[in-house]
Amino acid sequence: MATVEIVSFGFLHADAPQADVVLDLRRAFRDPHVDPRMRQLTGRDRAVRKAVLGTAGIRQLLKATTRQVQAYAAGPSVDRIVIGSGCAGGRHRSVVVADQLARRLRRRGHTVTVTHRDIHRPVVQR
Repeated sequence: MATVEIVSFGFLHADAPQADVVLDLRRAFRDPHVDPRMRQLTGRDRAVRKAVLGTAGIRQLLKATTRQVQAYAAGPSVDRIVIGSGCAGGRHRSVVVADQLARRLRRRGHTVTVTHRDIHRPVVQR
């Protein structure tokens, strides 16, 4: 079975990582950053996780991406699949989606590593 690498990142910090699949979460899904109470938090905080996972469409995206990874893994010569999960700053939506996707894929027997490239960066001022 293919190894899966998931990288969460912020588009406002640098280019998207080289990946087989890039999830751009900026426009379609509500940003917890707009709530001043969540701005300094990250996707590792319960309030942010709850807000992101409560957003319409996120669970369907996770399910569809899980299926997409399974399709890549069924290929004849795939040993590594890289998924990029990106939002504006790389601290909220991308982190939650990366962690939740990893959880789903591990339950299906995949070996998964997760890197949160920009979670340590300062909050983006917009």
